Amino acid sequence: MQTTRPRGRPRTFDRQAALDAAMELFWRHGYEGTSIADLTAAMGFTPPTLYAAFGSKEDLYREVIQHFLLRSERQRMEAALNQTSAYAMLRYYLYAAAESFTDPSTPAGCMVATAALQCAVENQPIVQEVARIRHQMFIGFVERLDVAKRNQELPETIDSLALANFYTAIVQGMSVQAIDGASSADLIAVADLALSAWPGEKSEGKSQKAKVQRDQDSGIRG
Repeated sequence: MQTTRPRGRPRTFDRQAALDAAMELFWRHGYEGTSIADLTAAMGFTPPTLYAAFGSKEDLYREVIQHFLLRSERQRMEAALNQTSAYAMLRYYLYAAAESFTDPSTPAGCMVATAALQCAVENQPIVQEVARIRHQMFIGFVERLDVAKRNQELPETIDSLALANFYTAIVQGMSVQAIDGASSADLIAVADLALSAWPGEKSEGKSQKAKVQRDQDSGIRG
């Protein structure tokens, strides 16, 4: 059980930079693979300063996850959901994932897609928190597929939950493959094969590849 240390007055520091440093460690090594000593060294803190600023390792991890979501995953999902068709949404998201999972400026894979997969029983609240976040994003995908059915982009007989689960499994698999060393081209090939299984209208809307690149150039990564 992670204990919370008494709070004091932390020295002035750049919170965003500290969260970036912690995110790098948690992303690369996982929650249990990252120690307080690792965190204090990377963030330039003493243990009392870290506890005063963030409360506990668990509290810090929760804040790091939100930091990651705000700067990357939610932006990518929102950009995908704003595409002009369901197929364009899926294509945008898969291509963006292939690029960001292999971005050399960050650890491989997706922090949320593969976070906290192997945690001890005492750290199950962390597992549950990450699962809750993934579920929220999943529900957004399901709702978009339901809209596609109403708009006749997908057959009415399609099970939106099953289709969302299928493509979610593809994305999570792409994340694991990136961690194992797959290249962007490898993952785009996977994305193209997954797109070939799309059971509805394949309307791409406006130039999606170009828009993915523009969004990544503006900082939508991770």
